[in-house]
Amino acid sequence: MQHLTVWLTIFTFLATLVFILWRPKGMNEAIPASIGAIIVVLIGSVSLSDLGIISNTISGAAITIMATIVMAIVLESFGFFNWMAEKLAERAKGSGVRLFWYVNLLCFLMTLFFNNDGSILITTPILVMLLNNMGLPNHQKIPYLLSGALIATASSAPIGVSNMVNLIALKIVHMDLWLQTAMMFVPATTGLLLLTWLLYLRFRKILPKTVPTNVSGLSRSTDHPLKINKGIQHASEKARSRFMRNVLLFVFAVRCSLFVASFVNIPVSLMAVIGSLVLLGWRWAYLKQSPADMLKKTPWYIIIFAFSMYTIIYGLHNIGLTDWLITFMKPMVSGSLLHASVMMGTLLTVLSNIFNNHPALMVGTLTLMNMDLSLLELKIAYLANVIGSDMGSLLLPMGTLATLMWMHIIRKGKVMLSWLDYIKVTIVVIPPATLFTLVILYYWVYWLFGSTLQG
Repeated sequence: MQHLTVWLTIFTFLATLVFILWRPKGMNEAIPASIGAIIVVLIGSVSLSDLGIISNTISGAAITIMATIVMAIVLESFGFFNWMAEKLAERAKGSGVRLFWYVNLLCFLMTLFFNNDGSILITTPILVMLLNNMGLPNHQKIPYLLSGALIATASSAPIGVSNMVNLIALKIVHMDLWLQTAMMFVPATTGLLLLTWLLYLRFRKILPKTVPTNVSGLSRSTDHPLKINKGIQHASEKARSRFMRNVLLFVFAVRCSLFVASFVNIPVSLMAVIGSLVLLGWRWAYLKQSPADMLKKTPWYIIIFAFSMYTIIYGLHNIGLTDWLITFMKPMVSGSLLHASVMMGTLLTVLSNIFNNHPALMVGTLTLMNMDLSLLELKIAYLANVIGSDMGSLLLPMGTLATLMWMHIIRKGKVMLSWLDYIKVTIVVIPPATLFTLVILYYWVYWLFGSTLQG
């Protein structure tokens, strides 16, 4: 009977992944995930007491991410993203190369201020509109869109709060947000700079030398998940820019408050909720729009998806998957910290591209927690896992849900890119950037924290 439970759990996990990646008829990924979770509970791989542990683990991460998404929706109501697109074209000053660097900077900041999925969902339709309005041919749109997507997704590595699965993993390893950022921001950002430079070298012959500067006629797109909005009507362009900068400063202050909260042991989710409530009140005062519409606009299914996926992963943990992985992975982590960083990051890169980064990072993190590692070994191995799941996972389109969503959005925008075309780019930029980041991680963490974290 126990043998049957093991095989049923493994089959449920694999079948769930197939339906999540396939999404027949546009099926929401939360549906197969929730069905899979119900099955593993019914067959006994996960108990009711386990569900309590799972709820406690993901609740803070889910609340933080949902509050961030609410803030993004409020900013859309203000017309913030439409304004950003116009400023992007204006700053480029007619240079296709300058536009390339500004697009990647925008995608990096969007992920840092919000999260990787939100960055993809918000910026991609805006960039498609911008490039369409510029009249660029398909092959010249690809450098901006593909590099932007890769940077937006990989930019969830520098700070843990930019990715729900990173936040869940932080909870599992009992690591504070501020400490994770102190350890990860420099190596991950350095790796992102290398990735951007490699992308530029790959695309420099394709980038247009000049691009139009007058794109103020950005239209409202019915394909945009948030329905891009012109927002508030201001007395002048100067007044509009001043308002948008004030909003941006507020969002930045909220982001900073999350790290302060982590440092002084206040729940990060509490600060995120307070920030979103203040922004909702701000919108109510300016647009006379009550927060009631958030019940409809907020993608609550993300909570169901995260809870369900972790339930399935916990089922794999309970049937002995992590015990097997410990036997396989312990030699990689023990001994050399540099070896631990490179090997764990490489392993998570492989797992993410086979199984998707969400379950891969959860499995890897649960395994690390049962390895009886020293404090420094655990931190290095965990952070290497994050790099593998956030950056290394971009090798194949199926490595992250964000990439799959991105491909769907650009196709709706009439931009054609095959999986083969995608891989021709990622195969030459992702492996060196990931390996470089893993090596820098070791040297940075050991230099900064080695003496205080040993044992």
